[in-house]
Parts: sequence; structure tokens; C-alpha cells
Amino acid sequence: QVSPALRTPRLPVWLCSILGRHSVLFGTDSQLLSDWKSERIFHLYFYSGQQEQTQTAHLTIDTHSHHWEEAQREGPCSSGKRQPALEMAIRTKWAGATVSWNGTEPFF
Repeated sequence: QVSPALRTPRLPVWLCSILGRHSVLFGTDSQLLSDWKSERIFHLYFYSGQQEQTQTAHLTIDTHSHHWEEAQREGPCSSGKRQPALEMAIRTKWAGATVSWNGTEPFF
């Protein structure tokens, strides 16, 4: 029998398969599961278990930013820049969200 906590998680957890690699994307704020207002700006953590990842990546997700704000931060020479696969996966849940890697170089 499956535990009720496994059927209804207390914290948001997503198992991901990105570019053929399995990883975990999770949050520590339980309000993210039950209160849509907490989806404005929130933090997620990403762990792939791959050798090149030495620590869990801390991401800040902003679902109400505007596309022109992101373009200003990237600069005029960055048009056509490929987005990291993890960011694209996050945008399948939160379309148009901006993802800040908080000083970590995007690796996935």
C-alpha cells in the first residue's frame, strides 16, 4: 500500500528526464503546491547526480517578469542564444518565466 504522503507530497518535487539524464527539481516551500499566489517569485533546487555537478543548484523563478526585461539583461549581442534545457523544462510548467541561476553557470 502506498503511503498518503507519497500520493500527496508535502513539498513540490519533480523527477525530470532532460537530455536523457534523470534529475530532481524540488522546492522547500509547501505553499507552492496549494497557493497560486506563491508562484510569483520562488526558489527551486536542482540536482542531477552527474559528476560535473558539485552542489545543488539554487534557482530563482520569476513567473511575472516581462520578456523585454530579460532582453535588457542579456544585451544586444545575445540574440539567438540557446536556453539551457533545464530552463526550457521549467517553462513547460510556468510559461514565460525567467530563471536566475544565482551566480552558478548554467550547466544543464
